[in-house]
Amino acid sequence: MAHVPVLLDEVITAIRPRAGGLYVDGTLGGGGYARAVLAVEGARLVGIDRDPEAAKAAAALRKAFPDTFAFQSGPFSLMEQIVELSGSDGVDGVMLDLGVSSMQIDEAERGFSFQKDGPLDMRMARSGPSAADAVNHLDADELAAIFKIYGEERHARRAARAIVEDRAAKPFETTLELASLMARVIGGKPGRIHPATRVFQGLRIYVNDELGELIRALGAAERILKPTGVLAVVTFHSLEDRIVKTFLRARAGMAGQGSRHAPQVDAGPAPSFSLLTRKAIEPSEAEIAANPRARSSRLRAGVRTTNPAWPAEDDGLPGVPPYSRLLECVT
Repeated sequence: MAHVPVLLDEVITAIRPRAGGLYVDGTLGGGGYARAVLAVEGARLVGIDRDPEAAKAAAALRKAFPDTFAFQSGPFSLMEQIVELSGSDGVDGVMLDLGVSSMQIDEAERGFSFQKDGPLDMRMARSGPSAADAVNHLDADELAAIFKIYGEERHARRAARAIVEDRAAKPFETTLELASLMARVIGGKPGRIHPATRVFQGLRIYVNDELGELIRALGAAERILKPTGVLAVVTFHSLEDRIVKTFLRARAGMAGQGSRHAPQVDAGPAPSFSLLTRKAIEPSEAEIAANPRARSSRLRAGVRTTNPAWPAEDDGLPGVPPYSRLLECVT
């Protein structure tokens, strides 16, 4: 199934592309948002994506918009350096479409889906340690923390103990091996989500350092956006949404209580953003009917003020082992 960009009209309305403007699509994917921006005559866009598969969409966009589109492979947390290398002194809009794409889920060999048999991989960049490395090398406490915090799995410790016991006989290699074990040890009622759903989510977020990447990217976007430039972020689960909500509310001078997953929101410098809308924008019933994967999506957006960017924040996420721990385990 081709990836269908969710909340496309709402994102483009928020970004307000115009002739002469420069925009960043930090999650190029299939190029849906980028193509809509580039359709505005004279609008320029830099696409970024760490998934090598995005190069196909980039090639098509480069052919269609040779003078206004550029692409850089890499994580979106590096957008500040990428924009600097392009020679620009700032951008007019940044778009981020978080999480895993339909294309990644639908390709069994990528290892994102517990419903398709394939290697237990989950790496968006197709480099570095995989999900199999994590489940075969991290200890039970570390796995439990990943499942509980990143996956929000109530039976995290039970799942982690079962993995450690089973891998002693044979290392995990495939998605269905892990999914079958989770079905046995977590169980579930008919009609509910698959027992492996939250474990797979936690592993995917950990293996790709998704929340750390997001926190770094939000700060980078703040620094590269020109006054009146817009940051638009589409999220798909509560962890991402809490981080984006907390970041924008704090930067807009609406600091509240932080959470264990999100940056601390103590009162800070002058507001660097104003909120485009006070509440997240949700998909219409018509969009959900046409694309069920849009159901959990939320759009949050902020407009850059003339005030300086806030100091960079710590991207540490307490309670889970750092990604460097996995690197140590497999080298």
